[in-house]
Amino acid sequence: MQKTTRRSFLALAASAVAVMGLTSCGLSGGNAASSDDKTIKMIVTESAPSQEPTKIAQKILEQQGWKLEATYVTDIVQPNHVVSNGEYDANFFQHGAYLEQFKKDQNVDVEPAFYTYSSPAGVYSSKYKSASELPDGAKIALPVDPANNGRALALLDKAGLLKVTEGKSVIHLSQKDILENPKNFSFVEVDQQSLSKTLPDVDAGFLFARLGAEIGLTPEDALLFEKEEEALPYINLVAAKPGFMDTEKGKALEAAYHSDEVRDWYKNYLDGALTTPWDRDWKADFATWNK
Repeated sequence: MQKTTRRSFLALAASAVAVMGLTSCGLSGGNAASSDDKTIKMIVTESAPSQEPTKIAQKILEQQGWKLEATYVTDIVQPNHVVSNGEYDANFFQHGAYLEQFKKDQNVDVEPAFYTYSSPAGVYSSKYKSASELPDGAKIALPVDPANNGRALALLDKAGLLKVTEGKSVIHLSQKDILENPKNFSFVEVDQQSLSKTLPDVDAGFLFARLGAEIGLTPEDALLFEKEEEALPYINLVAAKPGFMDTEKGKALEAAYHSDEVRDWYKNYLDGALTTPWDRDWKADFATWNK
């Protein structure tokens, strides 16, 4: 299994900027619709928790005289760039921690618009039933991107299996913060979309609830799992250019995604594991962890 480093992940992001023609990836959609027309252009990750609610929102907006044009991708680098440069109005693929790290690394002009669904995660294993069973020298898979890299480390620390830098925000934790590793765990960093595929090759691995569901795992199957307050940086959201939410189309888009129909879809997906924290103030939440 080839190891992907955090440095190579950021290098990939940088290289993507150099080829921002985007036509080879099917993302060249021209300029986003102007603020006074009735078309909203979005770029959305090709996964059920984003794709299916978007289809529901499309139908709701159509009944109101809007047209929501959605482009579905698996890429997690270019969607912020195409919103920042005005090709799309908004994107729906990331959580707050990823967006804030990406803005620092890539200097894009994108900000949160509104929350969509929670994205809790945990440490899973196909070989062991509890975290205490993990053997000396166990190999554990972590997501390579910096925003998610420390989440498993925080869970292992909480379980008493590691000791990491105290008081450091989970979004900034990395292997450099491991102070004590009594069981000599080793860590391999892979692309977040490949975590479920690599689980059989390691003793344990970090998985989003959504990725676990794709291979038949539920949060109850996890060795360790985040509580809601521990996962505030990882609430998924729609992001857009600054000022978008002051426009008529921004307000219409939020109302469609925050509809009863969309809420019901999430309640029926993964037994409601992905909650809809729409009443939370993202600005207040960000202030607690984005330091």
